[in-house]
Amino acid sequence: MTDLTHDLAALRIERDPERPGAGRWILWIGLLILLSVGGFAAWRWLTRERPIEVQVASVSMRAAGTQGAVLNASGYVTARRRATVSSKITGKVIEVNVEEGMMVREGQVLARLDASSPRAALALAEAQAEAARRGLRENEVRLEQARLAERRVTQLLADRIVSQSQVDQAKADADSIEAHIAALREQISVTERQIQVEQAELSNYVIRAPFGGVAVSKDAQPGEMVSPVSAGGGFTRTGICTIVDMNSLEIEVDVNESYISRVKPGQEVVAVLDAYPDWMIPSRVITTVPTADRQKATVLVRIGFNELDPRILPDMAIKVSFLRDADESATPVAQSTTLTPRATIKTEGGNSFAFVVRGDGVERRAVRLGDADGERVEVLAGLQPGDRVVVSPPAELTAASKIVVK
Repeated sequence: MTDLTHDLAALRIERDPERPGAGRWILWIGLLILLSVGGFAAWRWLTRERPIEVQVASVSMRAAGTQGAVLNASGYVTARRRATVSSKITGKVIEVNVEEGMMVREGQVLARLDASSPRAALALAEAQAEAARRGLRENEVRLEQARLAERRVTQLLADRIVSQSQVDQAKADADSIEAHIAALREQISVTERQIQVEQAELSNYVIRAPFGGVAVSKDAQPGEMVSPVSAGGGFTRTGICTIVDMNSLEIEVDVNESYISRVKPGQEVVAVLDAYPDWMIPSRVITTVPTADRQKATVLVRIGFNELDPRILPDMAIKVSFLRDADESATPVAQSTTLTPRATIKTEGGNSFAFVVRGDGVERRAVRLGDADGERVEVLAGLQPGDRVVVSPPAELTAASKIVVK
């Protein structure tokens, strides 16, 4: 057999000897490139232009024929007639006939207390009165008999059959019975008065509605103790329910004493509930409470609704605008007027401008202003109803800034 070892050895390819450390250098170079790219990307991210967070508001329009506002304020809907109904005495509740949201009428029974004790006292007084009446009837019969005996003895005295002393004794007996009858009549009168007292006491165990309205809370359950004053270490209820007369709803707002001169009785007001921001409710100033709060430097103003609505509920938050009189309006009310919040306007060098939102940026727009309208201002030129403008623009905001709306 032919030996192929020499031929196979001739076919072997000789390689250059590997240089120590070449692969390590390649690894370090690649790592350095990756670090350079990452650092450049991080630098670009850190030095990028970040959007400015802003708050925006919409430009609105006041309808033609509407007076401008001289003052804005906020307050709450309140009820002039509101009562937490309780009992006049301390007792155990055995029945509650009211639930939240229920309409109640004046005099309606709201709850009953355990009246076993006053009922027993009333029964005793009635029994005493009946006993006194029966005693009276008995003595009236005896009196009639005594008067008859007196007349007989008097007749016998005329016939000289009896003595004068017997006549006097018969008269004294009749007079004594008559006096006893008078005492019994007084006793009956006293017991009847006692019955009235017990009946009045018994009526205190029935709790009735003092006026018609709506029950807004239910504060007691059967089995609980109720009292007109807090007692029992906090385990005694002080009320059965709270009733609100929905026909007595009005608005109470605190007006800064610096602006109270702008408010007068009968002044027209536009109210807007926070729950219904698109519903403008015509109202009118009732009165200004003639005292100031020295802690808050405010004066309380009462405002009445021109017309009530079921959507108006007690304790709702509400905003009001006090309108100027038609003859005081500087701007003709025959045309609509553009309004924007006062905080959206900036002034530099006597020129006013606003930042209008355009996509993710803003546009600086010069404006021409008119009269003030409460917390808003009339815009005669530069803005249109529906424009979104930046409120209280930050100092770093420019026309080239990127923004993000809160």
